[in-house]
Amino acid sequence: MFARLNPKTFQECFISWVQSVVANSNHTFINIGGKRLCNSGENGSKSMIHLVNAWSNSNQMLLGQVKTEEKSNEIIAIPTLLDLLEIEGATKTIDAMGCQTAIVENIIDAGADYVLAVKENQKFFT
Repeated sequence: MFARLNPKTFQECFISWVQSVVANSNHTFINIGGKRLCNSGENGSKSMIHLVNAWSNSNQMLLGQVKTEEKSNEIIAIPTLLDLLEIEGATKTIDAMGCQTAIVENIIDAGADYVLAVKENQKFFT
């Protein structure tokens, strides 16, 4: 049955449902993080698959996920994921990899707040 679904249409429906669930929650924290898919790139025989996902603590559910492009990284994938979610009023948390001006501007433009892990070599955002 799933093979017959249009992936783009399914994604749009899923994101719409996720947004309605989160909208009915009180203020929520959304954790943005990247992970390497288990066993990908094993022994150099396969290419590594990196995913960036959004997790809602309040709802205990994955809100969205995007695969990073080959030879790319989380910095490029995070804005794509944030654009998919469009969850106003939530606080997004991101590790130091996502501490980028463009990502912060994306979060602010969406009407959300952010908490970023900042390393010593990075400037603080105000």
